[in-house]
Amino acid sequence: MMRTIGLIGGMSWESSAEYYRLLNEETRRRLGGHHCARSVLLTVDFAEIEAMQRSGEWERAGLLLAESAQSLERAGADMVLLCTNTMHQVADQIEAAINVPFVHLVDATARRIAAAGLTTVGLLATRFTMEMDFYRSRMRQHGVEIMVPDEPDRTLVHDVIYQELTQNRVESSSREEYRRIIAELAGRGAQAVILGCTEITLLIGPGDSPLPVFDSTRIHVETALDLALPADPAPGDDRQRERVP
Repeated sequence: MMRTIGLIGGMSWESSAEYYRLLNEETRRRLGGHHCARSVLLTVDFAEIEAMQRSGEWERAGLLLAESAQSLERAGADMVLLCTNTMHQVADQIEAAINVPFVHLVDATARRIAAAGLTTVGLLATRFTMEMDFYRSRMRQHGVEIMVPDEPDRTLVHDVIYQELTQNRVESSSREEYRRIIAELAGRGAQAVILGCTEITLLIGPGDSPLPVFDSTRIHVETALDLALPADPAPGDDRQRERVP
C-alpha cells in the first residue's frame, strides 16, 4: 500500500498546485491506470509567512510550520514535505517536531546533482535562499558548491518570484531575463542550474537553459514517491501486470 505524503503548502498556492499535479502525474506514470498519490495537503497563509520573512522572524515562522507538520502527522501522513525552498531555513524546527520522516528538499536536490558528477551549480531562488547560508552549507555537505547571480540580477530574480510568479503572473520578458542570467552563470563556470524556488518551474524549463536544469520541485516529488511507493507491487497492481508477457 502506498504511504501517505503530507504536504505543507501555500508558499505560494501556485507552487503547491504544481506539487499536487506532479505528484499525481508521476504516480500514474509509475503505477498506470487510475492511480493517484495518497496525500494530505495543509495550506498556510502565505501573507503571514511573507511578513515573517521580511521582518526576520524565522523562529516564529518555524513554529507555525512545525505545528502544520504535526497536524499532517495527526491526519495520517507517513512523511512530510515542505513545499518551498526558502522556508527550509527552518527545516530543523519542523523535523524536530514530528515523528515521521521529513523529506528535505535540499538534500534530495543535492543528491541528484552529485549523482550526475557535478560540483559547481548556479542557483536561481529568492534573495533569502541565494544569500543566507542554509542552502549553500547543506549543498556543500554533498560536495556541491553554489554560485548565485551578481547584483542587480539577484534582485531581479527575487522580484520576479514575489511580484509575478506568486501572483500567478508569468511574463515572457521575465523569462528572457532569466535566460540571460542563466547564460551568465554558465559563462562564470556553472555546470548546471538549480531552479531553487518552487515557483520558477512555472516560468522556465530545460528548453530555456544552455545548462542542465535541476528542478527542485520535481526532484522533491520524485524523492517522496520513491519513499511512498512499496518496493514490490501488490497483486493486481498495474506495475505487476505490465511485467506479465
